[in-house]
Amino acid sequence: MTPRFGLLLALCAASTPLVAQQPARQAARLKVFISVDMEGLAGVVTGPNVSSNGPDYPHFRAIMAAETNAAIDGAFRGGATEVLVRDSHGSKENLLPGDLDPRARLLRGVSSGPKNMMEGLDSTFSAVAFVGYHAKAGTPNAILEHTSTGNVVDFSINGVSLPEGGYNALVAGLYGVPVVFVAGDRAVVDQIRGLVGPIDGVAVKDEIGDASNGMSPKAAQDEIRRTVQRAVTNRATAKPWKLTGPYTMVLKVKQERPLYAGAQRTSAGEFTFSSPDLLAILSAFNAMK
Repeated sequence: MTPRFGLLLALCAASTPLVAQQPARQAARLKVFISVDMEGLAGVVTGPNVSSNGPDYPHFRAIMAAETNAAIDGAFRGGATEVLVRDSHGSKENLLPGDLDPRARLLRGVSSGPKNMMEGLDSTFSAVAFVGYHAKAGTPNAILEHTSTGNVVDFSINGVSLPEGGYNALVAGLYGVPVVFVAGDRAVVDQIRGLVGPIDGVAVKDEIGDASNGMSPKAAQDEIRRTVQRAVTNRATAKPWKLTGPYTMVLKVKQERPLYAGAQRTSAGEFTFSSPDLLAILSAFNAMK
């Protein structure tokens, strides 16, 4: 070995660890939060369809999983690196973990905090999607419309009457996360768009009298997959939805609950509560709804 060749080998050996120590470039995280209810699923038309003791509940529970999986797949096709699903119906124990796309995580079970159907969401997420959603209490031409419970007549903040999706969009806005997609009956798609703006949506059914005229479950799933993909891809066009504080809630109920600390009873079945803290407003609603 010549002295020059030996020197060259030594220089190469010394430089190799420096190259190996260069950190690998990591892809940016893109987290999508999917909140899933049941009343707005394809084919659902009556309460027993979505009640755990109803004869058709197992069937619609499977449809719930299938529509959720379509949304999960669409989110990943749209660039998501992580997906968290929040079971948002009733006991929050409708989605069976083994039925879901294994790429997603599932948050199930009732939580005590005011985020409720949005439990698990924080500012690290980039987009929110609603699946199986329904319109607020009193909405005409809607299927199984209600606001959180059958006891609520109307719920508003700063004069804006809210469905559950509006409540949840405000929670998302609190963390700077936009709602980019909604699926349910046509009434709720129109209702959410009327609040947060012209986001992507899939109206899986229309109300006709007390009946539902809707898409087949397979057609609904295919459309949810395609539309969620587009919504996540184009998420930058959606903006977080917020109301300017301080906040005043007006809650109208059929049957009065115990008065929440700081709330005022303005008339039979009507209460107000004010606070600069949005989560305090939502806590008051949950206590008296």
